[in-house]
Parts: sequence; structure tokens; C-alpha cells
Amino acid sequence: MVQPTSPITPYLDYRERDDRRSGGARMIPVTTPSGQYNVWTKRVGNNPELKVLLLHGGPGCTHEYFECFDSFLPAAGVEYYYYDQLGSTRSDRPDDESLWELDRFVDEVEQVRTALGLDASNFVLLGHSWGGILATEYALRHQQHLKGLVISNMMSSVPAYNAYAERVLMPAMDQAKLARIKQLEADGDVDNPVYEELLLEQHYVHHVLRMPAGEWPDPAQRGMDHINPVIYRKMQGPSELGISSDATLAQWDRTDDLGSITVPTLVIGAQHDTMDPEFMRTMAGRLPAGRHLHCPSGSHMAMYDDQDTYFAGLLAFLSGL
Repeated sequence: MVQPTSPITPYLDYRERDDRRSGGARMIPVTTPSGQYNVWTKRVGNNPELKVLLLHGGPGCTHEYFECFDSFLPAAGVEYYYYDQLGSTRSDRPDDESLWELDRFVDEVEQVRTALGLDASNFVLLGHSWGGILATEYALRHQQHLKGLVISNMMSSVPAYNAYAERVLMPAMDQAKLARIKQLEADGDVDNPVYEELLLEQHYVHHVLRMPAGEWPDPAQRGMDHINPVIYRKMQGPSELGISSDATLAQWDRTDDLGSITVPTLVIGAQHDTMDPEFMRTMAGRLPAGRHLHCPSGSHMAMYDDQDTYFAGLLAFLSGL
């Protein structure tokens, strides 16, 4: 019989400080103004020097669309963490709209970082879309804990994001169908199946994920299907066509503050994105240690529709930290 080389750790203590028994998954308690809840995370890989925490989009989406990272990051020796933010899929979903505020989400990320034991020697934060807003805000407040930062497919200004949609994306749409989309929004009829059909046909398959409707990869489709509409509509509005004027994030703009983020930062943009690709290039130039990655065939989810460019650039950045 094989004898243990060290005393066996009591089960409860082992569970609290390690995630190996659960295949890397663990629930992390987070304290909020309205009480304590649990958020779900899952570690993939093991690299004490390079740990990437993934912040999904939405707001209110899910970690699931990041599953394509499994095809690239493990072979490169990167340890990374899936994470459903509070209100999303595998995490607690409290019925309290006061929780869906940017400041509280930033505090949540800091609590998750602490629980996972991430620090400036190993911690890279990657935020995509809304996650890019969250990652930017986190860096402005807590960059002393970061080794690196990745802002993927998110401009540093919501007003500029909306202006790009009005100036460039909307004029390219069928104007009669665009008018119908706007009328449904004005009528508050965004649960009408026609609204989703028009958005998919006129916008999503061109600028969110450039693949035919019905052929989106399973993780990407699940990510869309499992979005929490309460969080999404409060913070974003009814669609990816822009952030509504009455949404929580409507006036968010950190462009003038980018110069204070001094950690190495990769800004990822794409030619067909909902975000202005030239603005993304300019963002990288405003960051003292900024780098820019352009995905010429990609859209908002360039990790799917310009996958080789996206991951080659991401892994090059990570290997250089």
C-alpha cells in the first residue's frame, strides 16, 4: 500500500484552498451592499507565472463563449480562469437591480482576484466587450495587482461607440428595416421575435459574429442564449447596435485616463467589429505600454471569425510578459 508522504489535509480545509477535486471549478463568495452571494469560476491549466482571468461580455452574458480558448491556451502553457459574473449562468442570480452597477462589478473582480490568489507576479486580466469596460475600470483602480491587461473588442468611450454605429454601421443597413428596428425599440416591443430576426439579419451576422445564422459555433450560441436580459437591458439596452441613452453605461468614457494605465496592455480590434477599428488603434497609442492587434477578417467576436490572428497575437503578447 502506498503511504502518504505528508499528513492528509482535512477535507473542509482542502476544499477551501484548492480546486483540484472539482476539476478546477469553485464557487467564490462575494460581498455586495445587499448581502453575500457566490460566483462560479473554473481554472484550466497550471502555470504559477501566468494566470489569465477572463471577463465575459454582455453585461449579463456567460463564460461559455470563451470555450474556444481551450483550443489554443493549454498548448501554450497558459493557466486561465473561466468566470461567470454575478447574475450570469452558473453564478447566483439575485433579483436586485441595484447590483448591476459598474463600481460593484469592479469590486467583485477584486474579490475574485483575492480569492484566486492572483497578484502582480502572474495576473493578466482579459476583458472582452463589456468585459473590456470592466477590465479598463479595474486597471484604473487596481493596476498594482496586474502583470498585464488585454482589452478585447471594446472602445474606451461609449459615446464614441454609439457615434460609430450611427455614422458607419447604420447607414450600411437596409434603411426600411433599420427604421423598423428603431420603431420596435421606441414602442418597447423588443421581445417581439421580429426585432431579434431583424437585428440578426441586418447587424449581428455582419458585425457581431460573421457566420451565417444557425451556423454559429456551439459555445458562441450558448453564450448568446444564456444572457441575463435584466442585467443586459439595464446596463446596455436592448441590443448590440449601441448603448441606450438611459442605460447605466451610456456616458462611460475613460479615453482621457488611458495614459495612467502603465502595465503592459494589448488592445484587440477587428475590421468588421461593432467597435471602430481606428479608435482601437488610437487607444493602444494612448497607453504607455500599449500594443495593438488588428484582426482584418474579424468582427466583435474575432476569437471565432478571425481565430488565427486573434490567438497568435494574444499568445505572442502573453509570452512576452
